[in-house]
Amino acid sequence: MARVSVEIENHIARVTLTRGDKMNALDPEMLSAIAEAGESLMENDDVRVVVLSGEGKAFCAGLDIMSFGAMAGKDAGDMLLPRTHGNANLFQQVPLVWRKLPVPVICAIQGVAYGGGFQIALGADVRFAAPDTKMSIMEMKWGIVPDMGGMALLPHLTRSDVIRKLTYTAQSFSVAQAAEWGLVTEVVEDPLGAAMALAEEIATKSPSAIRAAKALIGFAETHQHDEDAVLLEESRVQAELMGKPHQMEVIAANLQKRAPVFK
Repeated sequence: MARVSVEIENHIARVTLTRGDKMNALDPEMLSAIAEAGESLMENDDVRVVVLSGEGKAFCAGLDIMSFGAMAGKDAGDMLLPRTHGNANLFQQVPLVWRKLPVPVICAIQGVAYGGGFQIALGADVRFAAPDTKMSIMEMKWGIVPDMGGMALLPHLTRSDVIRKLTYTAQSFSVAQAAEWGLVTEVVEDPLGAAMALAEEIATKSPSAIRAAKALIGFAETHQHDEDAVLLEESRVQAELMGKPHQMEVIAANLQKRAPVFK
């Protein structure tokens, strides 16, 4: 059974978790399929934005514990420590591949986003969630810590005390709380509809400027204590964009009151 589908239309890649009958719980095959889906878009210049969602009643219920029973008895270090995907292992690559993509990723969340599913959502640039969605950093329930990139992603989104409370307790929390803490962008009745509408808007913008903006924001986040480096990178990126074909087309389209056409 396919675990993930990828459909590209009008410069928008729709990536859908397709294990809806299991609340899109993460078994080994699904972990590999999600990472491969993200990696397959890495060099696709036709894609300007990605919409990430899960079919059925839940975005992702986290790890399928039954599917990982075979891991019992295996050496955890041998499984987790090798860097198989750049700076990450497979578990970490599943959320981080969305942050690594050069284009914006918009996540639509409904039902639940627990454990690994929550961390996958954190890898997106923007998160829309339905009002009744429940979320949790679930790992402490099983006597472990978040290990799917959450500790690389969470500090950029919310306060240390929030991270600590949620990690120590594995408490479920509402999207209203998530939005207050900066973990959800907006609470909306139709997350996928909102995600597609935003994706369609982004797809009309300069492709090179959008990619540059995502890279620049990532640079600023990882160099937040080095103002000199951020200011220099900001200037460097701007110099690379100004006067180039995409920017000139934006200017022409604005002056002619028409939609830009990018080549």
